[in-house]
Amino acid sequence: MQKGPKRRLVHKEQALIGLDLGNSKTCALVCYPTDTGKLEVTGLGIAESKGWHKGLIVNLDAAVLSIKKAVEAAESAAGIPVGVAYVGVGGSHIRGVNSRGGVTVANRGHGVGREDIRQVIRAAQSIAIPTDRELLHVLPQEFLLDSQDGIRDPLGMVGTHLEANVHVVTASTLAWQNVVTAVNRAGIEVPDSGTVFEPLACAETCLTADDRELGVVLVDLGAGSSDLIIYHHGSVRLTASIPVGGEHFTNDIAVGLRTPVPEAEKIKRLWGRQTSGMGESAAVEVPGVGERPARIVNYARLREIIEPRAIELLELIKAEIDQVDGENQLGAGVVMTGGGAKLGRFVALAERVLEMPVRVGHPLNMESSEEVLPDPSYSTVVGLVTYGKRMRLLQDRQNKGLMGKLWGVLRGPGN
Repeated sequence: MQKGPKRRLVHKEQALIGLDLGNSKTCALVCYPTDTGKLEVTGLGIAESKGWHKGLIVNLDAAVLSIKKAVEAAESAAGIPVGVAYVGVGGSHIRGVNSRGGVTVANRGHGVGREDIRQVIRAAQSIAIPTDRELLHVLPQEFLLDSQDGIRDPLGMVGTHLEANVHVVTASTLAWQNVVTAVNRAGIEVPDSGTVFEPLACAETCLTADDRELGVVLVDLGAGSSDLIIYHHGSVRLTASIPVGGEHFTNDIAVGLRTPVPEAEKIKRLWGRQTSGMGESAAVEVPGVGERPARIVNYARLREIIEPRAIELLELIKAEIDQVDGENQLGAGVVMTGGGAKLGRFVALAERVLEMPVRVGHPLNMESSEEVLPDPSYSTVVGLVTYGKRMRLLQDRQNKGLMGKLWGVLRGPGN
């Protein structure tokens, strides 16, 4: 059980909770916003994931039990009950598409208003979404006013015709409903807009504003899939999911070396921790299956098994990058995060295949005594809490605007 640091007296309503449901682990994180703008960690709960396969729930009861275990550990450490959480979604069922829509400005003399912006974003997202797809995000890219492009915020600008380019992210309705159902059965509510594409959450904590502006590829290397998001000029340009993840590497080792899957996972991690000074003649002991004796295998043999799968994944990532206009202008390069990013040799191989600078992304802006949290494996759950903080600030701002209008009506004209 994880223990959180001592903290000042705060209301439980201020708590922000993230819930990362992965193929290998289920993680719940409880944080409070601080006066410095950072997040203070008060509870972390981790449980082995059960009931998942290739990023999808295949056994609802087992998935619910994993969620309950993680949440109970986080509650115990934080000292508060968890009732609402932001939840990550990912996997090969995710789809992203760019779309455009336009409207006539309602009051041309007074410039573009907030309602005009809401209307044009609604028009841009009104693409034909199949009934088996669930809308996750509508992410504005840029606005155009009377054909003037590159506008970040058109509020107050004078013009006649307003257009918007947006990126729309959808998920399989069945997969999304199963995630929400599992979380609800564990006693947790999901707020409106509370299911978040996992790389979008990772970007909240692993990327800077300069990264997004220069252009960057973030890849979340999970157990069941590798999900990615590409930013350029501050906006999302592409989202995608590749059905290759850490479990595929583990299975390749298990089959290639004829060893149990848990042992293959340990061997994969050993291979990833190699240092530049270690030669390929260095050896590792490989347990046999059943009554078969263990044997010694050198790192050269491991490389023969692992590298073809790694190159396959990287070439699929490169194909996604090549779809984005201006791929040669992604000045911030590639950020690898998630559990797979800890495989040291993978980053070096990625630089060679992608022909771009590659770095490992770690969660930022945290105040925590938990030594595990700077680990890229926790980027998603930290990012979910950070995303929740931003959504709360936006909601507070909107509520203040509504209260101001209401107060103006109550006061009456001239008061």
